[in-house]
Amino acid sequence: MLVSSLIFIISLVVLLVSARFLTKAAERLGLYFGMSSFVIGVFIVGIGTSLPELVAGVLAGLAGNSEIVSGNVLGANISNIFLILGLIAVLSRKGIEMGGGYIMVDLNFLIGSSLLLGLIMMDGEIAFSEGLFLLATYAIYSHFLLRSGQQPLVETNGTNSPIKTSFPFKALLILLASGVGIYIGADHTVDSIIAIAQHLVVPPSLISLTVLSLGTTLPELAVSVTAIRQRKPAIAVGNILGSCVFNALVIPGAVSGFGTIQVPEYLIGFSLPVFVVASVLFYLLTQDKKISSSEGMLFLIFYAFFISKVVASFI
Repeated sequence: MLVSSLIFIISLVVLLVSARFLTKAAERLGLYFGMSSFVIGVFIVGIGTSLPELVAGVLAGLAGNSEIVSGNVLGANISNIFLILGLIAVLSRKGIEMGGGYIMVDLNFLIGSSLLLGLIMMDGEIAFSEGLFLLATYAIYSHFLLRSGQQPLVETNGTNSPIKTSFPFKALLILLASGVGIYIGADHTVDSIIAIAQHLVVPPSLISLTVLSLGTTLPELAVSVTAIRQRKPAIAVGNILGSCVFNALVIPGAVSGFGTIQVPEYLIGFSLPVFVVASVLFYLLTQDKKISSSEGMLFLIFYAFFISKVVASFI
């Protein structure tokens, strides 16, 4: 048990550090190609910070422990919305001002992806044919983002202009090396989760729903807090939006290609509804184009309630 716990901690650190370097390198490449801050936040940073969940999910699926995937997807998105969004709203004190682009399109995709994933999970599994619908939806979303990247949805302080420098080969090398680190870290993280679950006699999805999902959302937390401190709410909220949509659509869609993903009944009965509620609350509370600190505190209360209920159900 002690050895497995140490392996889990070390592997998770390797996973998160690699993801951080990869995200930084991807940001530099995005700026080089003249992408807007919002597109960098949603598309590049959002995908980069979600790679730990994706790689861990693929490896879990290959190992025949697909319930880790469903637990991690739901847990990570609940953490993104209730914990991270709530925390940065509280830290910003005056709240987070949002641009109209969020309301018109991106929040709609968040709601759509949440409902689509919920409907697919209701029968207790995600087959490859269903995963294709998820991937097709993300392809449409990506097309919109790349097209809109030429015309920023949110005004920024001159960061939307292409950087007139030589191609950042160093960033590309860091990107590739970080990808290797993410794979190694995710591989050992999944193995240690299975070992810990067997020792504690609890489902692996419980650990993925709580400890793993919280750990793999640390990159989103770090990026979002830094962006708020630098007064860049477009990147902060865009990162959370992009990560949630990516988690809901790409991770289960991709992993289903390696075999049917099992969704345990206790996830369908509680965690899945909480995820849908979190997405709907995110949508409703941002209709005034602002997330206040009091609304952030409400999100944190919801997250504390969620964690307490999940832990209590297995004690």
